[in-house]
Amino acid sequence: MIRKVSFTIFLAALAVVLYFNPNFKTISAGVAILLFGMIMLEEGFKVFTKGPLQNILKKATNKLYKSITAGAFVTALIQSSSLVSVITISFISAGLISLSGGLGLIFGANIGTTATAWLVAGFGLKIKISALAMPMLIFGIIFSFQKKVALKGVGNVLAGLGFFFLGIHYMKEGFDIFKQYIDLTQFAVSGFLGALIYAGLGILITTILQSSSATLALILTALAAGQIEYENALALAIGANVGTTITAVLGSLSSNIAGKRLAGAHLVFNVTTGIITLILIFPLARLVNHLSELLQIAHDDYTLKLALFHTIFNVLGVLVMIPFINILERFLIKVIKDKKTKDIDDAKFLTESVLEFPGTAISSLVKESEYLFKNAIFEIVAHGLNIHQSDIKSDLKIKKIIKKSTVDMETDVEELYYTKVKSIYGEIIRYATTVQSDLILNKKQHKTITEIKIANRKMVEIIKDIRELNKNLTSSVSLNNKDLHHEYDNFRKKVTKVLRVIYLFSTEENSEKYAEKLNELKENARENIRQSNKSIDKLIRKDLISAEMASSLFNDFTNVNDMIKKLIEVAELLYGEKDSLLENGKVKKKKKNK
Repeated sequence: MIRKVSFTIFLAALAVVLYFNPNFKTISAGVAILLFGMIMLEEGFKVFTKGPLQNILKKATNKLYKSITAGAFVTALIQSSSLVSVITISFISAGLISLSGGLGLIFGANIGTTATAWLVAGFGLKIKISALAMPMLIFGIIFSFQKKVALKGVGNVLAGLGFFFLGIHYMKEGFDIFKQYIDLTQFAVSGFLGALIYAGLGILITTILQSSSATLALILTALAAGQIEYENALALAIGANVGTTITAVLGSLSSNIAGKRLAGAHLVFNVTTGIITLILIFPLARLVNHLSELLQIAHDDYTLKLALFHTIFNVLGVLVMIPFINILERFLIKVIKDKKTKDIDDAKFLTESVLEFPGTAISSLVKESEYLFKNAIFEIVAHGLNIHQSDIKSDLKIKKIIKKSTVDMETDVEELYYTKVKSIYGEIIRYATTVQSDLILNKKQHKTITEIKIANRKMVEIIKDIRELNKNLTSSVSLNNKDLHHEYDNFRKKVTKVLRVIYLFSTEENSEKYAEKLNELKENARENIRQSNKSIDKLIRKDLISAEMASSLFNDFTNVNDMIKKLIEVAELLYGEKDSLLENGKVKKKKKNK
């Protein structure tokens, strides 16, 4: 509501200003063109985020200095801290990186945004930028009309840079025209009071423009045109840094818990940095003068000095915050909590933010499938056999487990399916289908998602299998026939053995022997499906079981072997390095990140 009201007031004020002061329209058009260029740049670079950029950010989070460096480098390269934030939120939501690793990326992104100031001050204001912008726009538009996704991305990047430079050109030209009518330097305020006033103005402008980079470009072009004093420009830059956090906080209101925590970190970082820099603004300005002499920056080149000042106070902010990053992480987790408590049938890892990129979407689908298998399917199958999960996971011998597990656990498989499985299964399939239809995937990614869908379908089939087995198992308990009980105990023994091997396969680091065992058990199950059970034939010949009992046993014999095969196939996908659902071959345990 606040955003809507503020936006309406802004539009009305802008219309009034443009009507009564037409000279302001060139500057406004320049800002609009620059913002459009930044949007196109972000869209262009999104094409390439599924590859190297994502890998750089993901692999750099194991050490704080690496995550800060990666965040700075990538942001400087793609000129978009918001895109780095989107990738970071997706990674945290998918469980690929920790919150502290994400904080490092965000801190680094703040340093990376200083590249915009250097680009504008050192390049955009030193040459006739429109001459460079036009060819970029021409080639950018040509490339953007190509069918190949990579060429479209290159086209958007070129066009984005073209519009960015063109916006700077119009802003500079606008201030040159504007100063013929109004001299804004007459509103300059010196001293610490001026720093406070102009810092507040910087916050306001950035909140309106929704981009600190655009605000910095505006400040630099105004400074180059002599429309603002250097001292006030420094305070405006500080305000721009603080103002961008308001954009982040407003944007996080509809985000998930990862987005809210990152926005909170952004707010703490930028406000802390802004307060420290405001207190030290004049000593830092003197430091900039000394460094400018060493770097041979002219004493009156205020735009480059401002770019240097902007870099110094952002680096200073990171240095100040580094010792407190773990404290900040604990604070954010404690203060910003997920208000919605997920029910037992709610998806735990599937959020809208993970759908931004193929890698995070696939990782979340696998994690959700693992969770479903571990916390629902495993339990339902075990209880359907009248066996406790703790016994399967223990060192107790299988024979002893079967011997001691004689009590009917009265498991309602149908109810467990509806309360623990159906909803999550539906969400997994919905997300998988959305990813395949909405995101740009390579063949390997398409195949992986297809395999995830197959594995989840097999989990549902396993529930149907155990439901039938449980029904016949329960019926056999009421029949006083030791031979029938013996056959069902053999069925229970087979499935329990598979469950134990799967458990060890999924938890043990050195699990090659369990991978081999799974392949052996799966092959045995395949062979058993094709062959008859000789022990059942023998019971029929000796008239030890009735025809009805024999019918149930034969059905369950096939049912059990089919269920074993499905259990192993699901385990191979979820815990294996190579899946065998769509192609033959042995599976190896995937390496876990320590």
